[in-house]
Amino acid sequence: MSDSIQVSAPSKIRWLTRNVFAIGMLSLFSDTGHELTTAILPLFLQSFGGGAIALGTIEGVSDASSSLLKMWMSHYSDRVGKRKPILIIGYLVTALMGCFAFVTRWWQLVAIRAIAWIGRGARGPVRDALLAESVPSEAHGRAFGFETAMDTVGAILGPAIAFSLIGIISLRHIFLISFIPGAITVLIASFLVKDIVRPPQPHLKIWGSLRALPKPFLLYVSAVGVFGLGNFAHTLLVLRAIALLTPRYGAISAGRMGVGLYILHNVIYAAISYPIGVLGDRMHKKWILACGYALFGLMCILFMYSTTNLVVLAVVFILAGIYIGIVDSMERALAADLLPLSQRGTGYGALATVNSFGDLLSSILVGLLWNRVSYTAGLSYAAFLTLLGSILLFVWKPQRFIPTASH
Repeated sequence: MSDSIQVSAPSKIRWLTRNVFAIGMLSLFSDTGHELTTAILPLFLQSFGGGAIALGTIEGVSDASSSLLKMWMSHYSDRVGKRKPILIIGYLVTALMGCFAFVTRWWQLVAIRAIAWIGRGARGPVRDALLAESVPSEAHGRAFGFETAMDTVGAILGPAIAFSLIGIISLRHIFLISFIPGAITVLIASFLVKDIVRPPQPHLKIWGSLRALPKPFLLYVSAVGVFGLGNFAHTLLVLRAIALLTPRYGAISAGRMGVGLYILHNVIYAAISYPIGVLGDRMHKKWILACGYALFGLMCILFMYSTTNLVVLAVVFILAGIYIGIVDSMERALAADLLPLSQRGTGYGALATVNSFGDLLSSILVGLLWNRVSYTAGLSYAAFLTLLGSILLFVWKPQRFIPTASH
């Protein structure tokens, strides 16, 4: 049986529903706050003498902590038939990132980021399940593409705010500003998001639900997991760019350039997300996603070369933006195609958990190889596993796509 998806007259499908818009706004403001802090984290970390290992540990532990509740909370939302309360609590806890302003040791950054990421982990898969339920199955690509685009607009605004304030106010005061978008997300989750009415399933048990997930979905998650083992945090790219540029331009100018490159990365990320979602509704999503994985491997290979040429560095960050726009939209949209309505919470929890543990291991291992051996060793490790994940997707042949309910 062909593994392609045929979609008729996609432009006539109503996809920009109240929930799609509200969830898009949630992602916009949440990422504004989170990326504002992330953009200056490498620069702030230098004041504590932290390098690639410290940054890799912060990112890795954060991703691991986010996985603690991903599986359980998403499964719980399937059991109780409600997703909105989890979203409200999750966005409230995530807003704690602004507390970076008060730390005096780098391990305190780890603790605060871990707590904030627990909230992020609790609401992420639940939000994705609610988004998938808020549109017809033929519009999953556009819905997730829109959400990713809004998420990335926030990822542009956050670093742009930080960029404009570096050297004008202290980094600690910049962290405090992130409380504002965090508060807005709590208001949106409380008053704009609407729960999709679903019957509760109190009989569900988490391990039984995991075993019952469709085989094509489990094979898909395996390929995602291999890719995730090499998919390190992009803050390491910023750290490397700053290190390369500092001898030539000085610490402050290099820090601003590093944040500027990250903004460029996010502009590309935002620009490509929705068009990729539209493309994913017209052709098979797995081919697009496999190409995104391959782009990450190519980016790692290019970044092995030491250069202070801003054009070359910009190309690397542009490739990173293209890759993440593809992956963030297609991974979740493809999961929606493979999961029946009754298993969406559990399925998205499984996908998010696998991604989190992959990010934990990759960020720490790449950071260790980068610091203890060479940055080339860290990037070679990442390139190998991300390209392997791409190959696995290319050869993967799902038996069928499970029909999904339309709303």
